[in-house]
Amino acid sequence: MNWDLSAQPQIVQTVFSYLFSAWDVSKEWLTSPAAWSQFGLLVGAFVLAWLLSKKLRPFLENLLTPPEEARNIFAQGKRFLLTFVPLLLPVLAFLFTAIGEQMTRALFGSGAVIALGKRVFLFLAARALATEIIQDGFLKVLAKYILLPIMALYALGLLDFMTVKLNETTIEMGNISFSVMSLVRGVIAGSILFWLGRWSNDQTGTYIQKQDEMRPAAKQLAVKAAEIAIFGLCFVLLMSIMGIPLDSLAVMGGAIGVGLGFGLQKIASNYISGVILLLEGQATVGDFVELDNGMSGTIVQTTARAMILETFDGRWIVVPNEDFITTRVINYSDQGSSNRYEVPFSVSYKTDINKVPDIIEQAVSKHPEIVNDPFPPDCELRGFGDSGVDFAVEFWVNGIDDGKHKYSSDVAFLIWNALKEHDIEIPYPHRVVEMRQVTD
Repeated sequence: MNWDLSAQPQIVQTVFSYLFSAWDVSKEWLTSPAAWSQFGLLVGAFVLAWLLSKKLRPFLENLLTPPEEARNIFAQGKRFLLTFVPLLLPVLAFLFTAIGEQMTRALFGSGAVIALGKRVFLFLAARALATEIIQDGFLKVLAKYILLPIMALYALGLLDFMTVKLNETTIEMGNISFSVMSLVRGVIAGSILFWLGRWSNDQTGTYIQKQDEMRPAAKQLAVKAAEIAIFGLCFVLLMSIMGIPLDSLAVMGGAIGVGLGFGLQKIASNYISGVILLLEGQATVGDFVELDNGMSGTIVQTTARAMILETFDGRWIVVPNEDFITTRVINYSDQGSSNRYEVPFSVSYKTDINKVPDIIEQAVSKHPEIVNDPFPPDCELRGFGDSGVDFAVEFWVNGIDDGKHKYSSDVAFLIWNALKEHDIEIPYPHRVVEMRQVTD
């Protein structure tokens, strides 16, 4: 074909030059006995791989499928290998094609057609990996939008060409200049490193949480330290892969320091306060705390910036770590320490009040959650009211009197039943109304 494209734009001339080259290669293949023999070997390799995989796949699936109740390391290994069975057909076709390529190169001195087929089978293996084997959502996205396009370019023989073009194309941002290839490499490496960092962080956190000999605060601190170390290492590796010298990070570190000193001082304060809380263990997950502003709840989660409290009505309150350092915090510590409560009550003035303390203390002591350490239940006379004699019983429990526990309510029932059992009258307010007759 001799078409005059000199008047056309450069991009049109480039596209047609590639099309003409592809047409010439196609004509050469269609008229070459060596090319037809390679096509035949490709078809034969695929048919042989299909027949063999049809026989081998049921055998492998039966061999690698462990009992459902098995959870040992060998069963887990079998389940892992079982996920790769869909690769059987493209891998066998690739291997048979590789053998055929050696034969054609030995007989005809060329193997371009069969090499193309081998790359296509490798692309099919990558496609099976992305669609059938990978189950993690993030890895599936990486395989779909990064691995498959790369393998498609490789199958078409355009990967080297695209690599050169991306290396030659540069992006300039002020005094900074970098190639598009370095940007693509950074995106790919950053995605993989992010996934590896997240996976490593999850595994490390799970391992640390299983260490029963460590205090909860120490566990939290170890988890945060491991997270910083893992993602810090990922960041350094990413900078090295992208070719960015680590010395340039000094300028970035200075800018971050200035930002922390001015606009981000509250965030920095909360992060530092979080580390202090983890080191001192003043408030950890599971503690019931009451803040100076009246907010109260159980700590259900600690983060680098804040504590999350869950109230008894199911609401979550996010409290900055700084509030635990700079304000007064009451920690009722529902982690084994005892708490004291009291229930007030009154009896009639007709009652022999000398008998009341023993009656109430014995009744309250029957509650299974009330402890005698540090003190047993104690009934005290508090005063003489308008309608009766005022008492209060103090008691200690290992827990918080709210939510799932109703200690004060249980003790009030015990007091009521004990007073009724001993015919002790519980007074109620009396009012005397004096009626006067007004005469003119």
